[in-house]
Amino acid sequence: MLGMFDSSKTVSALIDSARALPRTTAMAIGGCLVMALSALAAATLVVPAPVNAQQSGGEVRRAHMGVASCAGSTCHGRSIGDGKPVSQNEILRWQEEASPGGAHSRAYRVIREPRGQAIIRRMGLNEDGVRRECLGCHASPGARRIQEGVDCETCHGAATGWLSSHYAVGATHARNVSQGMTDLVDPQVRAQVCLDCHLSGDGPGEFVAHRIMAAGHPRVAFEMDLFSALQQHWTEDADYGERKYGNPRARTNGMRNWAVGQAEAVKRSLALFSQPALGQDGIFPEFYFYDCHSCHRRIYDNQDGAITKSPNPGRPIPAGMPPYNDENMIMLLAAARTVAPDLAGQFDTRSKAFHAAMTRGRGEAVQAAGALRQTADALSDRFAGAAFSKEQTFAIMNTIASDAIASRFTDYEGAVQSVMAIDTLLNGLVNQGMVSQSAAAGLRGRINQAYAAVREPNGFQPAAFRRALGGAVASIRSLR
Repeated sequence: MLGMFDSSKTVSALIDSARALPRTTAMAIGGCLVMALSALAAATLVVPAPVNAQQSGGEVRRAHMGVASCAGSTCHGRSIGDGKPVSQNEILRWQEEASPGGAHSRAYRVIREPRGQAIIRRMGLNEDGVRRECLGCHASPGARRIQEGVDCETCHGAATGWLSSHYAVGATHARNVSQGMTDLVDPQVRAQVCLDCHLSGDGPGEFVAHRIMAAGHPRVAFEMDLFSALQQHWTEDADYGERKYGNPRARTNGMRNWAVGQAEAVKRSLALFSQPALGQDGIFPEFYFYDCHSCHRRIYDNQDGAITKSPNPGRPIPAGMPPYNDENMIMLLAAARTVAPDLAGQFDTRSKAFHAAMTRGRGEAVQAAGALRQTADALSDRFAGAAFSKEQTFAIMNTIASDAIASRFTDYEGAVQSVMAIDTLLNGLVNQGMVSQSAAAGLRGRINQAYAAVREPNGFQPAAFRRALGGAVASIRSLR
């Protein structure tokens, strides 16, 4: 399932492009973003006839205004980003061909590319099947031109109610939201929008089932602040701070976005698992929810074969049973222990109870999932209102590398999340002015060593990874 691309080449290219970027967000792009890029530009399937409109009461009703409605040279369609109060070249950045920033605009196009066509053939999809399985994420539902892929209104909301007024004198972010614009400043709202495609949703064509990955689709993974950095087509300056936060000095708190994203990812995964139509695939459970590498291990049928599974204290299940993918649960526990210690114990207990319930049957597992989801919801609310100070952020990074958490990095998925977390949390400190950019850049070598330890999925070694992660965090401690 993960052996469908050359991850080492992808990682190296990303490292090189990250170093070349002038923005501080380059730090978050760092090393091993195989899954970030894969999820952003995942390929799927033939080109069906466009759906240009929806029928309502016998009349044609346009759901979206389309990219062209944003593309004027006095709006977001400039070729040079020198506009005021926004750069006004946002569409150009959305369309960047050779960078992660252009992945949304390419989302529909990849359906026609060789990898997408190969997936079509393997799944045996006709045009209706492509529409059913793929277009929920590779195009904007209700869009005028699905060829535009994931367009402006996919994330910002259908613009009918706010397009003509959002730039008017006296317009405010709050008023725009009241008129239908999606409030992406709210980390919980942003997470819900992103999760629909970058983890899975329950809408048409939004669930990336195991059979889709078996046909060649990249494994999905989610880290909101990092994915936001990859897609950033706006400039955070004094005007942005004033418009979005009511304070010209305010900037997006990447540490908060990271933590809220982890909580919302856990909630989404558990909610999807609890749905009978999604949690089962025929007589089998839906393998999408399981840790890939717990099954996708090398098999040695001889007396010299070595067991590659490592004990995981967070998963109280017998050997040989595939565990639920807990990569976001591990990160959420690390954040909770620092920012919400009163809920951390409950979350840890309930997550272990959920894993144990998986061994006893679906009914008990769904019940345990509901309890765990309640705690994740409480953590999301707590994080959304938290400041995430410099000391708290350093404490979270220490916790991720501590014996209590690092002992759970027995499989590839959780390890990758931890490296992305360290990188994105450090970048958040830089963006908030808590750590200088030059000081953080000096630690890039140690962070890249941690990325190198998860460069090759099939060669992942838990002990070596823990040493690399611990070394990176030890170096970061010098910035306190």
